[in-house]
Order: sequence, then structure tokens, then C-alpha cells
Amino acid sequence: MMKLRLDLLEQLTDEDILEEVLANHHRYQAEPLFSKTGIGSLSPASTEERAQAVVRSTALIQRLKERLLKNGKPGKPASSPSTKP
Repeated sequence: MMKLRLDLLEQLTDEDILEEVLANHHRYQAEPLFSKTGIGSLSPASTEERAQAVVRSTALIQRLKERLLKNGKPGKPASSPSTKP
């Protein structure tokens, strides 16, 4: 089970979000009545796009960790998963 690293999330900038939005924008398909419904969808990602997303995600995590260290906040150690049934 994955846990959200809130300490890294606090380091996220508008530029980081915009980079990911632009990387996936070509997949967005607005419905014909988008101006009235506000509804659209993402087309499925190709295998190559998924591989590129993994590379982008890994690079983003590394940048966020560097920002966290630069800002003087030590990273939180990963906790072990719960053993409760």
C-alpha cells in the first residue's frame, strides 16, 4: 500500500503541476457540449506514455526531496505498513 508523502506534497509548486498538465493535455478530449456540461475525458495512455510518466514522476519526486532538504526540513522516515487485519 502506498502512502502519500505530505512532506513532499508541501514542496510542490505550480510549475510542477503545469508540467504534468502539459504532458497529458494531448490526451484530453472535451465533449461536444463542453461549454454547457463541463465534461471531458482522458484517452488511455500508450505504453510509451506510461513509461514517460514513470520517468517524470521519478524526477519530480527527486526534485521535491531536494527542495525539502534545501528548505531545512528533514524527510520523514517511511513507516512500516500496519499489521492490523
